[in-house]
Amino acid sequence: MAEGLRERKKRQTRQYISDVATGLFLEKGFDAVTIAEIAAASDVSVNTVYNYFPAKEDLFFDRSAGVVDLLARCVRGREKGESAARAVLRELRIDVEAVSPRVGLMEGYDRFLEVVHGAHTLRSRLWSVQQESLENLEKALREDVGAEDGDDLPELVAGQIVWVHSTLMAWIGREMVKGRVPAEVSREALVLLDDMEGLLSEHVLNYAVRDAS
Repeated sequence: MAEGLRERKKRQTRQYISDVATGLFLEKGFDAVTIAEIAAASDVSVNTVYNYFPAKEDLFFDRSAGVVDLLARCVRGREKGESAARAVLRELRIDVEAVSPRVGLMEGYDRFLEVVHGAHTLRSRLWSVQQESLENLEKALREDVGAEDGDDLPELVAGQIVWVHSTLMAWIGREMVKGRVPAEVSREALVLLDDMEGLLSEHVLNYAVRDAS
């Protein structure tokens, strides 16, 4: 269905408020910026900001909805004959090789991390996002393999896959904070992914293989 004029205007307004807020957060730090200041800079009312973003943290993590379902989507969309873990590893390698912002390989990512580390509420929200990602992945695995109640394997495998993703993101973040060039970090991140794959057991690497028939 084509997007209507009203829906397009709402989407554009939401995006504009988010972009303005992000600029203020990066300039002043998260805690130093108020909703009233964001509203004034966006030329909207405070109520309008809250209509789109119930909490200030929602403005900073505006795209978290896509993040929390990222790993689950990789698993659901994996290729025939491919396991859950190998599907995630493949997608991560694609993003790293492409020097993609999705894995933090972009100029300015260091400032983004500095804002997160400087605000307790953002660190808490980030932890919540990671937990939700784990829960979504476990659910996807349970549904895919038809796991029965009491079967702990989906949870254990999900934990290992999330470990790969979170470790990669943390490592890239540390390197980008050093002021390094994204393309250089990309090359080393591929080696890190190979090392992490080598640490995963065959049970994890071969869990939930999609039927090739």
